[in-house]
Amino acid sequence: MNPGRDNHPELRDAVRALCAQFGSDYWQKTDEARAYPEAFVEALTKAGWMSALIPEEYGGSGLSLTEATVIMEEITRSGGNAGCCHGQMYNMNTLLRHGSDAQKTKYLPRIASGELRLQAMGVTEPGAGTDTTSIKTTAVRSGDRYVVNGQKVWTSRLQHSELMILLARTTPLAEVKKKSDGMSIFLVDAKGAIGRGLDVRPIRNMVNHETNSVFIDNLEIPAENLIGEEGKGFRYILDGLNAERILIAAECIGDGYWFVERATKYAGERVVFGRPIGQNQGVQFPIAESYMEIEAANLMRYKAAALFDEHRPCGAEANMAKHLAAKASWEAGNVCLQTHGGFGFAAEYDVERKFRESRLYLVAPISTNLILAYLAEHVLGLPRSF
Repeated sequence: MNPGRDNHPELRDAVRALCAQFGSDYWQKTDEARAYPEAFVEALTKAGWMSALIPEEYGGSGLSLTEATVIMEEITRSGGNAGCCHGQMYNMNTLLRHGSDAQKTKYLPRIASGELRLQAMGVTEPGAGTDTTSIKTTAVRSGDRYVVNGQKVWTSRLQHSELMILLARTTPLAEVKKKSDGMSIFLVDAKGAIGRGLDVRPIRNMVNHETNSVFIDNLEIPAENLIGEEGKGFRYILDGLNAERILIAAECIGDGYWFVERATKYAGERVVFGRPIGQNQGVQFPIAESYMEIEAANLMRYKAAALFDEHRPCGAEANMAKHLAAKASWEAGNVCLQTHGGFGFAAEYDVERKFRESRLYLVAPISTNLILAYLAEHVLGLPRSF
């Protein structure tokens, strides 16, 4: 069985047909302009793919996370960049699994219709990074509202999202027994808050990815926008983070297949010294090895997604899937660039763009070292390293 081709064929065909409307020229121009691919995201929304995880009763497609990963994979495998839209997939799980019935009724139909987007998540901070329990952003209850102060960084897609998931500390760190206690999750009206408590400053970066520093100054959030119970936000956010890692693993799988397919095609067509370069083992072997690594990572992606869909613990599997897929994709990108030689640096071939995009996932949304530390402690039982 080849999971990359045989699983969910009808879903794959439908997403590929949509992606075919946005070819190489579209992504090259969008990348060159450092623009948000609004037309592509709008098409995804109208087709129902942006509401894939929303239950049918709220106007969504009612798909599983496994099926959502297929959508993300096909976007990158078609040559696109799923970083513009994957946030709604993983942010959705926090609301779906821990939001109240009133919150779901209020927001989910409007997200499904495209009236609202839930693309942004404010978790990471300049002084905390991956050490989420050390965040300093505070939310203090004042009557029927919470007043929030602090700073977030690497908050992606905020300028193209009406809603944001926000993690803040509602109980001071000195007053909790465990560092993971005392944090809460809020659903923020981001558009209404910009200029009224939210100061958003774009971060120029290596790829065409809209991400920001966010300064929060006395931002007022209605108490009804608290998701779940106060103080249990860290537990809730883990669902979203596991989903994020699994979805991004799938994107990396799509990138990896794209690199292998492009390298294979070029190696079969490029003739040097009277023979296709793909006839040389020095060219063949790295491509073949990349294909094997992607196939192996793909199996872990499906295992992690299945566990998530069954509401079973999947922290280790989600981390492993993300790590293996990101590593396999990056290595495939190296092979593809090397196979193309000088032409790999020419923007018209798309290799250099995809090369830059794939590199991101070795450090985001969680770095390789943190994944290894997690597995060493929680799976292998070694002493905590930090």
